Amino acid sequence: MQREAGHDVEVATATPGESLPGVHRIIAKLPFDLPVHPFGVGHLLRLMTARRPDVVHVHTGAVSPFAWMGVRAAVRVGLPVVVTVHSMWDPVTREVYRGLRLLFEWHRWGLVGTAVSEAAALPIRAVAGRRVPVHVVSNGLDVSGWRSLDPVRREPDGEPVHVVAVGRLAPRKQPVRLLKLLKETRAQVPQETPIRATVVGDGPARSQMERYLRANEMSDWVSLPGRYSRDQIRELLTSADVFVAPAPRESFGLAALEARSAGVPVVARAQSGVADFVRPGKEGLLGRSFEELAASVARLIRDRELRESIAAHNRETEPARSSWPVVLEGFERCYEQARTGR
Repeated sequence: MQREAGHDVEVATATPGESLPGVHRIIAKLPFDLPVHPFGVGHLLRLMTARRPDVVHVHTGAVSPFAWMGVRAAVRVGLPVVVTVHSMWDPVTREVYRGLRLLFEWHRWGLVGTAVSEAAALPIRAVAGRRVPVHVVSNGLDVSGWRSLDPVRREPDGEPVHVVAVGRLAPRKQPVRLLKLLKETRAQVPQETPIRATVVGDGPARSQMERYLRANEMSDWVSLPGRYSRDQIRELLTSADVFVAPAPRESFGLAALEARSAGVPVVARAQSGVADFVRPGKEGLLGRSFEELAASVARLIRDRELRESIAAHNRETEPARSSWPVVLEGFERCYEQARTGR
């Protein structure tokens, strides 16, 4: 998208893969193809000295050694640096970065930081202090590609209310807790109200989830179809009545944004990045605890009028902060601040 906007963009990465124009793969032969390089700083120094970019934009998670090698190299060459953090800093991570701040004084390097949501920005600001501005620049989405122009779907009486969740079935995402949430929701909804749920995704927790469904006799109304393509997810969302994103440490929630853009009411954690684009009663419902999440899902299932009014609002309005023009403008302001120090 930046190239389409007229920027000259090159990427340095330690991830193995095919040769691509403008992509510099700085690869070391390490076990499990780990995306790090023991001499990454030296390689990046030579690359940056040769290319002399106007700004270096580093994308990092909670722990990204190669990304921080990029920060060190850019600072040593004297280049402006913008650092985007794509994950939530938990208490352990915050203490690690506090220690690194004392050791390397990275808060004095003239960095400009960005995070993908207010929830993700708060712990970074607490550690970085006032010397490092931390802006919120949303993840970008082609909103028009997900937006539904169809009228709000009104399911016939007796048709099950369809609850959908999408995500990697990894232990850190707590997918079994999602199934417990669905079980608690079912208990709060009258038995005469039919429900079906679809949990899309794959990962190491899938077998544990299948065992849970069998043990709790939920397999007749909860399905685990596996990984879906983007087109399949778009199609699935056309039949969804409620989208659930229960992960407590979700820095952004791209799948939830896609669902909201498609017109589906979203239920998510109030402490997560989803709260940036879901307001209670407008785009969905938020909960601060497991109990509040279950109550919110049950409320939407029981209250067709509320469910359909939220769906209509989501179809009629776009999440403008996540549209590519707004995202690109946000990064350009950060680049300017890094270059001028303003």
